[in-house]
Amino acid sequence: MRRHLTISAAALAATLALGTLTACGSDSSTSGSGGKVKIMVGGLDKVIYLPAMLTQKLGYFKDEGVEVELLTEPAGVQATTSLVSGDVQGVVGFYDHTLDLQVKGKQVESVVQFSHASGEVEVVSNKAAATITSPKDFKGKKLGVTGLGSSTDFLTKYLAVNDGVQTEQFTPVAVGAGQTFISALQQGSIDGGMTTDPTVAQILDKKLGKVLIDMRTPEGSKAALGGPYPSSSLYMNTDWVNSNKETVQKLANAFVKTLKWMSTHSPEEIAAKMPADYAQGGKDLYARAIKSTLPMFTTDGVMPADGPETVERVLKAFNPNLQNATVDLSKTFTTEFAEKAAG
Repeated sequence: MRRHLTISAAALAATLALGTLTACGSDSSTSGSGGKVKIMVGGLDKVIYLPAMLTQKLGYFKDEGVEVELLTEPAGVQATTSLVSGDVQGVVGFYDHTLDLQVKGKQVESVVQFSHASGEVEVVSNKAAATITSPKDFKGKKLGVTGLGSSTDFLTKYLAVNDGVQTEQFTPVAVGAGQTFISALQQGSIDGGMTTDPTVAQILDKKLGKVLIDMRTPEGSKAALGGPYPSSSLYMNTDWVNSNKETVQKLANAFVKTLKWMSTHSPEEIAAKMPADYAQGGKDLYARAIKSTLPMFTTDGVMPADGPETVERVLKAFNPNLQNATVDLSKTFTTEFAEKAAG
């Protein structure tokens, strides 16, 4: 039986404490109906989820007349739990959770698709770099993921299985992102792992590891996963979407406006709009991290053609819950709001 390792209790507590941090000081008890909309982000400071805070900073939510409270969790799987429990009305996280939830009887859909590539990077420590040259070498290794059941966990399992390594032959280790990931790599708690910018940029800058698989561009994502891989998105419970279409349209308008803004501004200009503490490695390094990840973003918020099929194929390669299940992909996303916003 495979053992799941975790970071130390102290480190985990510190990471989870970040989940209580809000991006604006408003009352989190307010309901999404007729009040503010609460959106949980699977890591507000991750570049892959940058449109969430950037939209707030650009004032586009306010321009649309919708009050948005942004909250953060260290891993997307925890953000999803908040949505299912009704604590928030939306999640900025990976689209793949909509498929996973559907087979569990929960109807959730992406309403704005931020990306057409995964944005993830598999890195290996300098010590393990000689023995891990491809996913076929994952056997017997300890590999960091943000959380068990997270999208980084999903993708790591796919890369392994696709290269002949079964999921029980390696050990996923829940290490979060940012400093907890970096510490685990430094201390040898993991041999490598999957993470995103700005963590990747800091690892390379500190010369703590090397890039094994880069999925920050559509080309890199397609090479690793076999097609376009829609990842970061705004997804919501379908029932809530259908009951609050006016509000959802306002959110889509704001996010699509941000995606367009991002496509016409430099990484330095984008970095300047973000909170100063997001640039933990310094402003220049943060701007480079944004530059590396920018290719993953869409400009219109619309689900890329064939993207859902790629995600389904990836998940079915290793996930027993999906392997024998029929997924109605048409119910995992909608382009109604993004197309209207982009039009």
